[in-house]
Amino acid sequence: MKSIDTLRFGGQDVLPLIEGGKGVSVSTGVSAGHWAAAGGIGTISAVNADSYDQDGKPIPQIYHGRTRRERQQELIRYAIDGGIAQAKIAHDISGGKGRINVNILWEMGGAEEVITGILEGAPSLVHGLTCGAGMPYRLSDIAVRFGIPYYPIISSGRAFNALWRRAYSKAPELLGGVVYEDPWRAGGHNGLSNTENPLSPEDPYPRVLELRRVMRNYGLDETPIIMAGGVWHLEEWQDWIGNPELGPIAFQFGTRPLLTQESPIPDAWKRRLLTLKKGDVYLNRFSPTGFYSSAVKNSFLNDLRERSERQVPYSQESGDGYEASYGVGARKREVFVPAADRPRIAEWEAAGFTEALRTPDDTLVFVTPESSREILADQTACMGCLSQCRFSNWMQKEPYTTGQKADPRSFCIQKTLQTISHIPPGADEDVVMDHNLMFGGTNAWRFGTDPFYANGFVPTVGQLVERILTGR
Repeated sequence: MKSIDTLRFGGQDVLPLIEGGKGVSVSTGVSAGHWAAAGGIGTISAVNADSYDQDGKPIPQIYHGRTRRERQQELIRYAIDGGIAQAKIAHDISGGKGRINVNILWEMGGAEEVITGILEGAPSLVHGLTCGAGMPYRLSDIAVRFGIPYYPIISSGRAFNALWRRAYSKAPELLGGVVYEDPWRAGGHNGLSNTENPLSPEDPYPRVLELRRVMRNYGLDETPIIMAGGVWHLEEWQDWIGNPELGPIAFQFGTRPLLTQESPIPDAWKRRLLTLKKGDVYLNRFSPTGFYSSAVKNSFLNDLRERSERQVPYSQESGDGYEASYGVGARKREVFVPAADRPRIAEWEAAGFTEALRTPDDTLVFVTPESSREILADQTACMGCLSQCRFSNWMQKEPYTTGQKADPRSFCIQKTLQTISHIPPGADEDVVMDHNLMFGGTNAWRFGTDPFYANGFVPTVGQLVERILTGR
């Protein structure tokens, strides 16, 4: 395999190997610090990171506010405190080696307040900002304010072109690199557009080549492109390394660092990764963000899929194909559904799915009474973790609502990610794993076939980086 050379990031030569940021309490200061200590770039997730009490125990993120806006302010405070705590941990572990970046989701509630608070509270401990999940136009403004490089996460040359023309051209000197996150292969939320087929993955090479062409138009010939999503063995990317057509290339690993000794995810999650088969990761659109996301198939996703299948259109008025009367809710408010759907509704009710919940698309979805209570309770408890949420109809701007009905076909993403990363005492870990959102890249099945993990071997971060450098 071709040897892989260091690249210059933020004034320091480091291995072009980046740990991808992974949501709530998964990319921590411990994992990021060890990745940096191995010579690469570690990434802390600023999405509601854990903070700790004087005994070193995680502080539970409990909300007391009476309104969503009040609870969001609590969430922002938790996130800032957690981000500062994780930055300090990463700095101490790295020992001055490598680089430490912080990853923020642009569509996270209070994103600008959170990242600003972290950078103010952890001066000189953060070496760069990565940001995706939306179009982060103001990312460069924040980078300029604090004098650190920024790394936008995009999924097409077109997206970068829009960001550059609107904002980034004003701060080219701090553009540390551009992360190309493959929308079909990367774990977590992905940037598939409405014109792209989620079932037909495209070859990343021509897409990244197009991104480089756009960047060269703006004189960014030597600005690294960071390939993210689907990277496993570097020998599979030999044609990319040292390729003058592509220019400087680095590689981001999001899924592989999950299975390390320093990874904070529960042991049951690590065991599950070792048993995955090809096709066990599912690209779905249930997320309350409205984005596609890549996660492990389990009972949680199956319930969401089946919930949407138990769905019929309805109208407030009779006629135009809506002839059959149906009563919704405890008061049995009359609506009208197609007569052809009445037998299906009867079958669902006979199976226990007796509660009909309205959606923003003028349909009814049928769930059990238990699920209905949980959905409504989760919607009521919304703490504004997103700038806009289709599940709870929260919007960060006044009047703090999208003006649409809350969508019961989605879920509270904050609740499920907190639960899966902080399993309640006494709970069955395998059950929790099966009934919550477990993000993962589409290559996660390779844990079970890669001889590096034979007999359940779980490496340290240092051992993983060393293995990656062999190319195999």
